[in-house]
Amino acid sequence: MSDNTDDRKSTDPDLPPEDVEQPAVKTDPEVDEEVQDLKAQDRSDVLPRDIQIRNLDSDDTTTLKLLRQGVRLKRGLITPRVFYPAIIVLALTATISIVFPDASGRALLGAQSWIVDTLGWYYILIMFGFIIFCLFVALSKYGRIKLGDPDDQPEFSRGAWFSMLFATGMGIGLIFYGVGEPLTYATVDPKPGWEGTPEELAQMGMAQTFLHWGLHPWAVYGVLGLGVAYTIHRRGRPVSIRWVFEPLIGAKRVKGWMGDVVDVLAIFGTMAGVATSLGLGVQQIATGLQHLGVVDQADNTLLIILIIAITFIATASVVSGVGKGMKWISSINLSLAGVLTISALLLGPTLFLVENFIESLGVWLANFFEMSFDIGAYAGPEGRAWYSTWTLFYWGWWIAWAPFVGIFIARVSRGRTIREFIIGVMLVPTLVGMLWFGVLGGSGIYRQLFGEGDLVTDGEVSPEGSLFAVLQDLPLGTVFSIIGIVLVVLFFITSSDSGSLVQNMLTAGGHPNPPTWSRILFSVLEGAIAIGLLLAGGLEGLQAASLATALPFSIIMVFMAIAVYRGLRLDSALATQAQLERRMKLFSEHVGDVYQLNEELAHASRRGPDGEPIDYRISATTGPRRRGNTGMRMRDLRKVKDERPGSTPSEGKHRGAADDD
Repeated sequence: MSDNTDDRKSTDPDLPPEDVEQPAVKTDPEVDEEVQDLKAQDRSDVLPRDIQIRNLDSDDTTTLKLLRQGVRLKRGLITPRVFYPAIIVLALTATISIVFPDASGRALLGAQSWIVDTLGWYYILIMFGFIIFCLFVALSKYGRIKLGDPDDQPEFSRGAWFSMLFATGMGIGLIFYGVGEPLTYATVDPKPGWEGTPEELAQMGMAQTFLHWGLHPWAVYGVLGLGVAYTIHRRGRPVSIRWVFEPLIGAKRVKGWMGDVVDVLAIFGTMAGVATSLGLGVQQIATGLQHLGVVDQADNTLLIILIIAITFIATASVVSGVGKGMKWISSINLSLAGVLTISALLLGPTLFLVENFIESLGVWLANFFEMSFDIGAYAGPEGRAWYSTWTLFYWGWWIAWAPFVGIFIARVSRGRTIREFIIGVMLVPTLVGMLWFGVLGGSGIYRQLFGEGDLVTDGEVSPEGSLFAVLQDLPLGTVFSIIGIVLVVLFFITSSDSGSLVQNMLTAGGHPNPPTWSRILFSVLEGAIAIGLLLAGGLEGLQAASLATALPFSIIMVFMAIAVYRGLRLDSALATQAQLERRMKLFSEHVGDVYQLNEELAHASRRGPDGEPIDYRISATTGPRRRGNTGMRMRDLRKVKDERPGSTPSEGKHRGAADDD
């Protein structure tokens, strides 16, 4: 039989050829199938590594890679279909608001009224949905994914990173509303439906403030920041919001008009958010100067002068670059805010502030879900006015801020895992913001309820004035008031830095280092639009602009969360597949080393003594053997076995003796 074995190997189609590598299962078949399904759903292009934008690329290399990825860059490092529409609309908005302030104010307030009456429920739902999305991603297996290559290290220390997150996310608003908001809820403008003693209203007011400045806004930043960070650090795409949608609509549509619309809307939202912050900030500064006796009256002329002066400072900062200017300004800013908070805590009614914070935290936890979904369905026109002024304004403001805050925190978060990113973006700033309001807002409530009681004038609370009234009541009150003014200026500079830089990156096709001239242009436009919005309705005009601008971009953010989830699923499945492949390779090498397996032995395990396959067919089982047809004797079979190539006579003798026994 052994004589014709080679002939059978070459002619029998049922036997695998010796020189052809047979397919092997690389991983779990279910994992392979999942990867194939997710790849079919994901419309992203797989970029060659040599055109992915990397962390240490030079400006020229980045520009070349952008062109190779299909970005339409022209002279001056701009994308015309994004730059010119954005500049034209923003310039017209600033001009019309300044020339026709009354008509602009009526239009903005009309848009705000329609949104509140018609789509308030929509804002409530999506804001809570963003919290659920962020927590799900952070706590799931996707949280282990690193935003960058496996060996990437964070660019900034945790302290510097957190300082930039906090200063960019909500700087000026904390100063402006730090004392006035919880005090307003506790005294002159409680939420519709609240009842109880002034002390109970104060606790509910503090809890409502925690809601407005806590998990909800930072979840908005987390969704957009995670999407952009994943896109630029994992896939090597440009620093632009449009590329987040590549898994949903494909690279071709991202490069087309749909991607242009996304970037233009992001620029509008960024401009509205920064201009609103600048408007609030100059009101705060003007009131502080009035308290210090520097000026007699905080009128519009003074506000315009302040906007021009701060815009000039912010322009100089944004030209210097984020790495040089904003890192240090953010650290100094957060340090000053910490000094102010600790001083107010230790020099003020310390025991009351600590007890009030703990009780208010409990009220916030106990009523979190009820407050999150409360839209005032039974509150009537008065309730709609309250939600328009407070909750819905905040939700619109955070969404309007999301493009530039999200892109900025994405840029500075390379090398961190998704879980670390979400915790850093959501939980830590929320806790710090609560401490700020607990100390400053609690000081205002204590002064009003148990002290001088002079923070409510003519049935109103002045948000910008109440802060300086509380600070002046402390030892060295003038010094703390000056620190408060400096904080507002620095907070606006950091916001303007990041806002201008992000708008420039969007108009430069996602280039991380856009040209200086366009940074100056957008910084000046921010000041001009802030002036226009102030003249078009003051604080109400600023609130209305934020709410109206946020509406279209909120829809974009919903689809962004879907795109991020789709990308993370594929990334996680690929990682699981690669891990299984590595484990199986190591296992195969280990087994081969231990048992000295080779291809010949593996082949022999599938064949009979002469190398031919064993016949396992059912038809080969013929029933009981008849006398005279018993086949070869065992002694004869053993001789054939022992005469196979590689067998020694001693082996045959030993085996035969054993069998005879």
